[in-house]
Amino acid sequence: MLSRTTSRLVNNRLGFIRLYSSLNLRVPVTLPNGVTYEQPTGLFINGEFVPSRQHKTFEVINPSTEEEITHVYEAREDDVDVAVAAAKEAFDNGWSQSNPEDRARGLFKLADLIEEHAETLAGIESLDNGKSLLCSRADVALVSKYLRSCGGWADKLYGDVIDTGKDYFSYSVREPLGVCGQIIPWNFPLLMWSWKVGPALATGNTVVLKPAEATPLSALYACQLVQEAGIPRGVVNILPGFGKIVGERLCTHPNVKKIAFTGSTATGRHIMKSAADTIKKVTLELGGKSPNIVFSDADLDKAVKSIAFGIFYNSGEVCCAGSRVYVQDTVYDEVLEKFKEYTESLVVGDPFQKDVFQGAQTSQMQLDKILDYVKIGTNEGARVVAGGERKGDKGYFIKPTIFADVSEDMRIVKEEIFGPIVTVSKFSTVDEVVSAANDSVYGLAAGIHTKDVNKAINVSKRIKAGTIWINTYNDFHQNVPFGGFNSSGIGREMGAAALDNYTQTKSVRMSIDKPQY
Repeated sequence: MLSRTTSRLVNNRLGFIRLYSSLNLRVPVTLPNGVTYEQPTGLFINGEFVPSRQHKTFEVINPSTEEEITHVYEAREDDVDVAVAAAKEAFDNGWSQSNPEDRARGLFKLADLIEEHAETLAGIESLDNGKSLLCSRADVALVSKYLRSCGGWADKLYGDVIDTGKDYFSYSVREPLGVCGQIIPWNFPLLMWSWKVGPALATGNTVVLKPAEATPLSALYACQLVQEAGIPRGVVNILPGFGKIVGERLCTHPNVKKIAFTGSTATGRHIMKSAADTIKKVTLELGGKSPNIVFSDADLDKAVKSIAFGIFYNSGEVCCAGSRVYVQDTVYDEVLEKFKEYTESLVVGDPFQKDVFQGAQTSQMQLDKILDYVKIGTNEGARVVAGGERKGDKGYFIKPTIFADVSEDMRIVKEEIFGPIVTVSKFSTVDEVVSAANDSVYGLAAGIHTKDVNKAINVSKRIKAGTIWINTYNDFHQNVPFGGFNSSGIGREMGAAALDNYTQTKSVRMSIDKPQY
């Protein structure tokens, strides 16, 4: 579906030539399943879809066909300033002091609307990102559950009464921060939108959010539902654009009090430096190279399905993907053969087709990166057990890939690939596999497969990671905190822990005069 847009060259007041685009603020888009919907294309600022001030646009590509879906308006620094001003106005003049039940009502209504529009939103995710409808539908279901959970937390932001003796009354309260700048990735566009917007709104903050430039469509569509839910103007603002412009301005803007970022570790480091001059609160959910361990006493058939889901779900574009599989030596050959057979049974292709498990990678750049790692692994001496090549010649598809005969110093074992590539290693003892699992700069997640409860608890305590899944993987729940150790980030998403990222503690200490009788 091509966007309806006209362009002309105009002189600005300094005499430079620039491209001026006039794009409809909504365009019809027809999904591959025949569903047609109206796609917002403008920036969402102060409760309205508007063109960017410089009227620049950029194209959005369908990863499955390599064809243009539409254009959307591109935000620049001046648009950030306008959006931050709107968010600050909304914060200062109502939302931060709103009744918790009003914030809860808005989030509950938004969750209901997400459910009502679930099939359209799932279709947008698959069109825009390339993931299979199986994955998109699961994402949208968790979005509505999480927003509803955030609504439930809105009236449970408790402070403390602190006993400091009879001469004082001391207590603490938790208050919102202000305008929160939020930068989300392209692998889970709508889910990451909810993980950022939900807790910020529940705690009384306002938001200026930059979706990934590759996948802005679902974030914009969801803004219509924000309006319909009755959430006031200026509370949520969405700016499609590029990180070096929009992200950088959010990080340095003096009226932005917090930055929440999900993405690569390298970008996370840069964001911390950029935010330092204005002393913003920063939370980061970053990369991973997560171990997934299969002990000999595990239910092997169940374990094989779990490790496949752990790495190939969402086309392997998952920060916590179980990309390093360790199998105990006594069952190594059996597990590897079962894993190969199961992997080759997975259907890769058009995300809108029935039974497709793995869709396209999100971009040509990501596909090229993954294929480069296939070459790197082969050159390092690893053996390709399954996959290892592109599927077809149109669309960014790659076959799910298993490498065996790997050593711990190989790049495919050490570096985050962010695609459907997994390494399989052999181990003998618990101490050996714990040491290998922890031999990483990351610490986002890990998996353990065993029928021995004592072993599961012992190993989970010893592995340095923010989330441990036992006899399951990539198994999220809206009330279970998620986040990383070490280079995998700072702070937590979901659960009560997420609210800490969006509040600050104020202490009040009052002297009590002795009564005069």
